Amino acid sequence: MTAPHPTLSPLRNLPGLPGQDLLRSPVTGWTRAHWEAVADQLLDALVPYASPGFAQYRLPGPASHSGPLSDGLEGFARSFLLAAFRIAGANGQVDPSLIERYAAGLAAGTDPRGGEAWPPITDRAQPMVEAASIAIALHETRPWLWDRLDAGVRERVADWLGGFVGKRPNDSNWLLFQVVTEEFLASVGAPHRRAEIDGGLDRIEDWYRGGGWYSDGEGRKFDYYNGWAMHLYPLLWARIAGPRAAPARVASYRARLREFLASYQYFFGSDGAPVHQGRSLTYRFATAAPLWAGALADATPLPPGRTRRLASGALRHFAERGAPDGRGLLRLGWYGAYGPVTQRYSGPASPYWASKGFLGLLLPADHPAWTAVEEPGPVDSADAYLALPEPGWLLHSTAGDGIVRLVNHGSDRLPPPPATAEDNPHYAKFGYATAAAPDTGEVAWATGIDNHIALVGVDGSSSRRGRIHPLGVGGRRAASWHAPADGVRIETTSVVHGPWEVRVHRVSVDTAADASAVREGGWALADSEPPVTASGPGWALARRADGLTSAIVALHGWGDAASAVARSRDANAYGPHSATPYLTLPRGAGSTGLFVTLVVLTGDVDRFGSPESLPAAAWADVAVDVTGDGAVVVRFADGVREELALRTH
Repeated sequence: MTAPHPTLSPLRNLPGLPGQDLLRSPVTGWTRAHWEAVADQLLDALVPYASPGFAQYRLPGPASHSGPLSDGLEGFARSFLLAAFRIAGANGQVDPSLIERYAAGLAAGTDPRGGEAWPPITDRAQPMVEAASIAIALHETRPWLWDRLDAGVRERVADWLGGFVGKRPNDSNWLLFQVVTEEFLASVGAPHRRAEIDGGLDRIEDWYRGGGWYSDGEGRKFDYYNGWAMHLYPLLWARIAGPRAAPARVASYRARLREFLASYQYFFGSDGAPVHQGRSLTYRFATAAPLWAGALADATPLPPGRTRRLASGALRHFAERGAPDGRGLLRLGWYGAYGPVTQRYSGPASPYWASKGFLGLLLPADHPAWTAVEEPGPVDSADAYLALPEPGWLLHSTAGDGIVRLVNHGSDRLPPPPATAEDNPHYAKFGYATAAAPDTGEVAWATGIDNHIALVGVDGSSSRRGRIHPLGVGGRRAASWHAPADGVRIETTSVVHGPWEVRVHRVSVDTAADASAVREGGWALADSEPPVTASGPGWALARRADGLTSAIVALHGWGDAASAVARSRDANAYGPHSATPYLTLPRGAGSTGLFVTLVVLTGDVDRFGSPESLPAAAWADVAVDVTGDGAVVVRFADGVREELALRTH
């Protein structure tokens, strides 16, 4: 195994940033000065796209389903949040033009006689989202903005925000937008409804699953919204409410965040990348928001140096990979522009929800989160695995390559039955990681090879995973079942150890679908150049130039399965060229029974020097026995052993 990564890979120095401070920040080299510099660059880059009165920021790119007027408001509100953290964090000691721009925008955006008036707040409409950012920003900058606005402008702003009163948000994290907006109105003596504030806070209690995890509404909707919305907004509400907030309620929020952060620290790779899972991934380093929220609310189990290491690692990771771009803009995408990570609600300014990641600037410069020496994150020090029963996830990471992998047996983002079980590539896969993303291009998603087991029809169609039914997560294993078609059930148990994931599938088919082929894919591997591929009897792999490798190896039940690698173009957020190794058991060979597969994503080039060495190592390291009563015993070379008694139906 290679030595643990002591620092982030040296990529390039960004123009306009301070030099690295490896004494205070020996892992990332970044300090508060870097955060301030990036914030300033982001804000300055937006000025050319501002409307004459600064009420809208009309960025290049396709409009969202809400339309250009709403998108312009989004540009103002989300960048205002970033400006607010910068202004408040500096006690108002910033370039005066920054404060003046947003003061002017507040006046122009709420002037119904001008040409830049914001759209009104209506039921379940995008201005609800943006109102919350404006309310939070106004609260945090009150001495420098709100208190200095003309009385008429304050009245108009309160009237516009007051459009939220009596309106219906979506039954999701959107309720919290109403909570913080109306609490701000209460703080300035404007009309509001206390019942709506309390009702929104009460409603999220229905979605709390324990262990620090909320579902974003009914169903199993687990993703980054747990951190950057469900935990974040209640604590920001408490800052606005002050003595109006019930102490018991605030104490509960702080305890839950503390519990969440104990596991959330495992979601970041050694290079700073967060696990690529869920919707709204274009918000990128907003993933740092709950880390800073824990420090801000004194609700974190993490040492302050680790908080900064994880947060700075995430910001630096994206900043060095094209986000922001050469113009200083955040584009719709992951690194560069990439449409398939977006949703219908995504507009040109949507990525600026990344502003939440700068929450740490509200901490004073002498706070330990800024002054303590950085400490390594969990993945930097040792291999680890972590069971998360509430979302149905199992994490496993390896220090040798700094990669975190998430095994998904619980989050499908589907409303409860009888709602249609429609798949989404950011929720339907068995695996997500910090170093890889699912193929999400239209053709690649229709085929659905990577990190998925499918029955392939005579017409070439592939079955979907659909609704995930968790069977439990604990120790090194996680399990679930899904029914891709009537009369078909696939139960899967994953067992992890180091970089290895063993997937044990029991496929039960009692219909004509038995004539289908069975196909399973490993990780989609993407790069700027086509990965090298190789295959042989019972195995296939793809490898990037830097050594990152995705492989799949047959362990049981695959017989004479064909092995191959599927290539895609412009289908992956990590690069234009992607490749996925897979196994296929042809029709006629049987599609009912027990299939055991090893999948691996590894960058450990010291251990796996040549492509051909990886399957040999896999067969040497991992053995599978099936007992007479149908139990599956998985044994690893170092003595770790797991026995699985799969259910029969």
